[in-house]
Amino acid sequence: MSAAQSESDEHPPLNETLYSNLDEKELEFWSVQTGIKDPEELKQHIVSIQKQIYKVHPYRCIRAFSFARLKISRLPAYPQLLRLGKERPGALFLDLACCVGNDVRKAVADGFPVNQALASDLHPEFWEMGHKLFMTTPETFPVPFIEADAFDSAYLAPSPLPTAEPTAPLPPLSELKTLTPLVGRLAAIHTSAFFHLFPEEKQLELAKRIAPLLSPEPGSVIFGVHGGLPVKGVRDRKNSHGIYMFCHSPDSWKDLWEKEVFAEGQVRVEAAVIERPRQDPNMGIVSSHHMVWSVTRL
Repeated sequence: MSAAQSESDEHPPLNETLYSNLDEKELEFWSVQTGIKDPEELKQHIVSIQKQIYKVHPYRCIRAFSFARLKISRLPAYPQLLRLGKERPGALFLDLACCVGNDVRKAVADGFPVNQALASDLHPEFWEMGHKLFMTTPETFPVPFIEADAFDSAYLAPSPLPTAEPTAPLPPLSELKTLTPLVGRLAAIHTSAFFHLFPEEKQLELAKRIAPLLSPEPGSVIFGVHGGLPVKGVRDRKNSHGIYMFCHSPDSWKDLWEKEVFAEGQVRVEAAVIERPRQDPNMGIVSSHHMVWSVTRL
């Protein structure tokens, strides 16, 4: 295989036919959110933004229109997130590695308090494109965005797991410049299509870095979906970062959180792998395994 072929496989060209991945509920959501009623006009609007965000980084999920899907609402832990927003006073929710913000916006649309939600990503361009995509401004959709590299201690300082709620007052969310002030304060963290970007040892490091952000109050939850395998190992093709994707299995993922990040008995971990074959116009039939998971404080 030539270098050009290898790069093409890692960063395949965009293909509008993949827009058909969006289902009726998702198209209805986008029509309501944007105010665009004409189906073709809506498609061209979403496709035009896709071209711009694919230039920021050519993630495969962008090519597959995952940035426009309602994946968070299909996760088993999603009702738990909405309950926290309704039942826990001041519950804070962070959408980590948020891309254009489709997941946090879905949660807000379904009732999570907008003034208790935050979003964070390495690339602020994604969030800015999100405003164009949803046809909003920071004033009309005031969820604060924090540009942050979760592996950089300047943005997220390593911290021990909190044993009690912080007593110091939290600055206004709109004034936060890093994730560190949120240690011990988050009722819920959603992060999807993120862990699988890194090799095994970095996934453990990432888990240890974000776990202290979670409130120690029982019911607090970290959840998401990303690449997985029935037996942990490495996929046979490179990802958009040019590395072979390491995938945990449900068993190894549970062990990571229950034994290496938290102490046994501190959390309940639920994880399952789902196989999703799909037809790709450039790559043929692609069968991917996704792991759906949640980590809940006990």
